[in-house]
Amino acid sequence: MSVSDPIADMLTKIRNAVSARFEKVDIITSKIKLEIVKILKNEGYIKNFKKHQEDGKNYIRIFLKYDEKMNPVIHGIERLSTPGRRYYVGCQNMPRVFNGYGVLLISTSQGITTGKKAIDKRVGGELICSIW
Repeated sequence: MSVSDPIADMLTKIRNAVSARFEKVDIITSKIKLEIVKILKNEGYIKNFKKHQEDGKNYIRIFLKYDEKMNPVIHGIERLSTPGRRYYVGCQNMPRVFNGYGVLLISTSQGITTGKKAIDKRVGGELICSIW
């Protein structure tokens, strides 16, 4: 039996595209992936994204962001909770990513949000990933 983790696959595609200095990367669409990509855009880790269709499948095209020296804005992206090991935290135990320089993505009862916003709303949830 194989356990698939579509979010980990998405993060790996982004990580590989950034290390290869690609301009864009395509990912198969799902609601949770779209929410994650929206947060990456709002936090300034990607330039932009758009939804498109190819061969009857829906994709999210992510436009990666680099500085003027072609250094990637995304230095690291890591999956925290996996299908085999779920990782839940309360708002008072929220970990920090690189002493506040990174962003924590968390799935709460009020939807997917960043760690800072979850603390402000006083909600906990499942840790999805960290990005710095």
